[in-house]
Order: sequence, then C-alpha cells, then structure tokens
Amino acid sequence: MIKCGIIGFGKMGQIRAEAIEQTQLGEVLAVYDTRDLTECVYPIVASEEALLEDPDIDAIFICTPNYRIVPLTKAALQAGKHVFSEKPPAFNAAEVESVRKVEADSGCKLVYGFNHRHHGSIQKMKQIVDSGSMGKLLWMRGRYGKEVDAAYFDGWRADPNLAGGGIMLDQGIHMLDLFLHFGGEFDVIHSLVSSLFWKTEGLEDNVFSILKNSKTGVCASLHSTMTQWRYLFSLEIFLEGGALILNGLKTSSGVYGDEDLAIKYNTENPQGGQFEREEHIIYHTDLSWREEVTHFFEAISKDTPILLGNSDDALRLMRAMDRIYENR
Repeated sequence: MIKCGIIGFGKMGQIRAEAIEQTQLGEVLAVYDTRDLTECVYPIVASEEALLEDPDIDAIFICTPNYRIVPLTKAALQAGKHVFSEKPPAFNAAEVESVRKVEADSGCKLVYGFNHRHHGSIQKMKQIVDSGSMGKLLWMRGRYGKEVDAAYFDGWRADPNLAGGGIMLDQGIHMLDLFLHFGGEFDVIHSLVSSLFWKTEGLEDNVFSILKNSKTGVCASLHSTMTQWRYLFSLEIFLEGGALILNGLKTSSGVYGDEDLAIKYNTENPQGGQFEREEHIIYHTDLSWREEVTHFFEAISKDTPILLGNSDDALRLMRAMDRIYENR
C-alpha cells in the first residue's frame, strides 16, 4: 500500500482521498489544512512540513489554492516524495521548467491532475483518433463554461495573485489539455481575452482562442467562459471519415448533463454533407478520479513512466497558456 499525505483538504482533497481508497492500492496516512477539520476521518497534522518530513509517507497530494502548487511541489520532491498535484501546474511555463529541474534531481514521480483524460468518452475518442480507423484528424472545437455568481469571488479565486488567472486557468485549461492530447503541440495561437461582466482585473471571464499545429495542419477553436449562465461541456473532433461529438460530462454534481458521445460515420461521398450512420455511447459512471490515481500508484509501484499528466504535458500546456494570455 502506498502511504499518502494530503495538503489541502477542501473539495479536491476529499475527492482525492476517496479515489485513493477506491484504488485499494494506497491509504491516507494524514492530512493538513489551514481550516478546521474537526469532522475529518483521517489523522490531522499541524503543518505541511509534518507531512513532508514523515518517513512513512510515500506520496504527497497537493490540493491547495493555485499559488501554493509550485513551492509545495518542489518541497515535496526535494523531500523524496512522489507528488500528485492539482492543476494548474504553475502560473506560466517558466515555473514549470523550474519544477522539472527539481523533479529530475529527485528521481520521484510527478503527475498533475487532469482527470478529463481519464473519462471513458475521452479514452474512446483517443483510441479512435490514434487508430486511424476514421482517417486523419482535421480540426477540433471545444466549449467549456459554467455558472458563477458573486460568491465565486469571495475566496482566493478573487485574487489574481493567488489564482493566477480567471476562467481559462480555472476550467478552460482542461479543454486546452485535451486539444494537446488529441492534436499534439500547437505553435500558432491567437486569442481574445476579456472581462466585460465581472470586471475583475487579472481574472478573465471569457477566452476565445484559435490554435494551429503547423506540422499537421490541424486547427482548433476554444471558448472558455463564465458568462453563459449555464454549465456546458462540448468537444467536437472532425476526421476524414466522420466526427466524434461529445456533449456533456459525467460529474458528481450532474450539472453538465449526460456524457453522450456520438460517433458519426461519413457516407462514401462526404462532400454531400451527410453521415452514413451514427452511434451513441452514454457513459453513466465517472471513473476518472479513481483511474487517474491508479495510474499514479502503478507508476510508483512498477517504476514506470507517468504517461498522462506528466511534467512534459504540463510544460507544453503552460507554453500554450502563455501564448493565450499574451493579450490579457
């Protein structure tokens, strides 16, 4: 059993603790949070250092506000702990590069929490794209947004020094990560960043971005928003032989609706604009949190590379994010 410590035991810390138990590969030894944890079922320590210095702890889960992620990741790696960190990996690519230097010296495993890659629908789409069974990837379109009210700005997310950015860094980063997952690295990026409604400096409420991979010609369109007044997840991938249309995402709250993947196959004459046939797969269970932690634990126990959410992925992601934020 891989013994774990969790720094930050809010919503995400509790989700990770549940996932750790579900894997049956690890256990939570202790947790730390600055808030009152009187109802916590796990042992509580008095400081972050107590977890980092505990020789019985193999892995640290970092589930803190964004500004703490980089220093805590470095400290945990330097302490010889494997690290599972929430997103964003950093505020910019330069910070990720500084973490990678520490990671290389530590010899420990480092993974970032991008659970969307582990959703069943995304895994199915990835298998189809990589197999070439529907031809080459042509283009992608992604929309991701959520409802917020003024209470969203009551906590640390209201401070750009603590959050690092607005809706794009908070939520749109998942869609950007999926674009990279399917389409490789994008070297041409144009974006429009705005905050017309909430009017909070440094915390955008909308990002419209166009991206291109010059090597493959694949283009993508991304919209990340917190002013569409509803929850929405939509990822569309178009290939020579048809399309993969994912609407909705299975979550514990259920606010994004059914996770409905439509696989549309072209006719022999795709220029006619019709599909020969279409099939739907609806995913009723979200196993992404458990699968993500399982991947981390197996990489530790078997000493195999982190394949999803590693620091290479993080660096490519934040390089793209830097380009998107140039017009902020």
